[in-house]
Amino acid sequence: MAATGPSLFVASTLVTSMAGNSGRNRCLSSFRAMAVSADQKSSPATVSTRSTENGRWLEEKNRKGRKEEEELTSNIYSNPQEITDEKGKTLREYFQECKDLMIQSKAGPPRWFTPLECGSHAPDSPLLLFLPGIDGMGLGLFKHHHKLGKIFEIWCLHIPVSDKTSFTDLVKLVERTVRSKYKRSPDRPIYIVGESLGACIALDVAARNPDVDLVLILANPATSFSRSQLQSLIPVLQVMPDQLSLYLPYMLNLVSGDPLRMAFENAAKGLMPHQIVGELTQDLVAMSSYLSVLADMLPRETLLWKLQMLKSASSSANSHLHAVKNQALLLCSGKDQLFPSEEEAQRLYHMLPKCEKRVFEESGHFLFLEDGFDLVTAIKGASFYRHGKYLDYVSDYIPPTPYEFKKIYESNGWVLAVTSPVMLSTLEDGKVVRGLAGIPSEGPVLYVGYHMLLGFELAPLVLQFLMERNILLRGIAHPMMFTRAKEGRMLDLGSFDTYRLMGAVPVSGSNFYKLLSSKSHVLLYPGGVREALHRKGEEYKLFWPEQSEFVRMASRFGAKIVPFGVVGEDDVGELVFDYNDQMQIPSLRTFIKELTEEVVHLRIDASGEVSNQDVYLPGVVPKLPGRFYYYFGKPIETKGKKS
Repeated sequence: MAATGPSLFVASTLVTSMAGNSGRNRCLSSFRAMAVSADQKSSPATVSTRSTENGRWLEEKNRKGRKEEEELTSNIYSNPQEITDEKGKTLREYFQECKDLMIQSKAGPPRWFTPLECGSHAPDSPLLLFLPGIDGMGLGLFKHHHKLGKIFEIWCLHIPVSDKTSFTDLVKLVERTVRSKYKRSPDRPIYIVGESLGACIALDVAARNPDVDLVLILANPATSFSRSQLQSLIPVLQVMPDQLSLYLPYMLNLVSGDPLRMAFENAAKGLMPHQIVGELTQDLVAMSSYLSVLADMLPRETLLWKLQMLKSASSSANSHLHAVKNQALLLCSGKDQLFPSEEEAQRLYHMLPKCEKRVFEESGHFLFLEDGFDLVTAIKGASFYRHGKYLDYVSDYIPPTPYEFKKIYESNGWVLAVTSPVMLSTLEDGKVVRGLAGIPSEGPVLYVGYHMLLGFELAPLVLQFLMERNILLRGIAHPMMFTRAKEGRMLDLGSFDTYRLMGAVPVSGSNFYKLLSSKSHVLLYPGGVREALHRKGEEYKLFWPEQSEFVRMASRFGAKIVPFGVVGEDDVGELVFDYNDQMQIPSLRTFIKELTEEVVHLRIDASGEVSNQDVYLPGVVPKLPGRFYYYFGKPIETKGKKS
């Protein structure tokens, strides 16, 4: 059994294009027309002339036809262009909730609260503790409460404006909560989402509680405070009169972001010029009202206290980094005006042993308040969501939301435009039809095919299955998309978040078993990396192992096997600089060796050419336009054939 290969070079490229939709619409139209004609053929008069056996067969066929029609009408992925953007809460609403919270909380010690928008969650949902930044409000996840509340039990820490609890005492407060929750559910992870100051608290709590399964999600951590321009603000605040809050406009700009950049983003969304100007004007006018709320949130004395706390928090967290062994996800902004977050993320990435990082180049310090950021998507894409001590790629998986799918579709629009894919499938009676009508609706189903160069066929295949049949293909993928043997020149793991969002799992017998046992639709490429990185003249050549165990596993669960093939690679591009060419050049030979050493090796005991798992980047010259043709054979029944 092998992986889906290094198609990473294609689908990890994010290019927004809406071209190539006409071909997709034609495919959908063909499928709908075919489904209707099938119903017309199964008329009562025809049934009456059949035998009882044929009558049952036609009844079953009609049932499947009705089910396929229902899939079309209930398919939330069928038309990505019609999927509306998720309407998140506005900055105006954020400041209003901050104002209301300050009125309700008044004075008193720090406390936990659960936002009403979080709603209900599954009984086994993990706990998520949110630790705020210097504002202390606890509303930093304001725009994410609704989505987070579906998969987490959420507790947010609120630190009243006038509170003077020390950093050490805040760490102890969070630690008491963590220990209490751990005692009740020792096998369930506890997530801590920390923003700047909150990230320092999270690191200290993790260092002090190595026995607790803590998952850290750290946004622009304040561990870099010693290199921050905020340090220069402390002496200024010490002599500044309370009435002269010169720092507030600067802080407001950090929270609200760049209005002009947001205007350009609205233009990209297709808003008319007068709508953009209207929204920009409203935002600028509203900002003046935010100043009064911000003045109440961060009066001079409170801000001075928080900055001094940041200094001690940064020092404490840095001194304990060596003791943090927890799984951690670093979210850093490329345009953070408070901290050198991108540089700091790189430092922490090398210091924390179980750490991954994601960089958001155009984002500012208050990442969670930005419209373009989705925390749930980031967690899912990094495969950081789990219910137990270990991640289960099958039971812990959460399918993409319609909006997540829309963004993935748009980012791969150029692939659809370039390849104009045509899908052909085979019905039970052997008839070949355009579209995916011949694909079984109910799992388990195993799709077995061969890779084109760079796995270029993957994106159209997976997208079309969801749009046309509402079927999510769970790909058996190469481990290079999930982990590294060592760091080096390979693409960052974040480049493969789209694969994980769409349900890819690392190749292993246990994952294959779990997918089939859960009645999934599983995508398998026995040729793996060797097939996806083939050489000149090897187009459409199979590189399968001599003994493939997937048939035995499929028959164990009575899974249908759908063989398929794709042609059109030579119409889209020409391989001009392959592995053999590159191995003749010493510098490239060294580069290939370094790349190969970074990935987890598969089939080390295999014989033949399939065991050659060297990773290289082929040189391809485009030949456009072209077209991909996918042909799916008649499903092969394995039920009752366990032997």
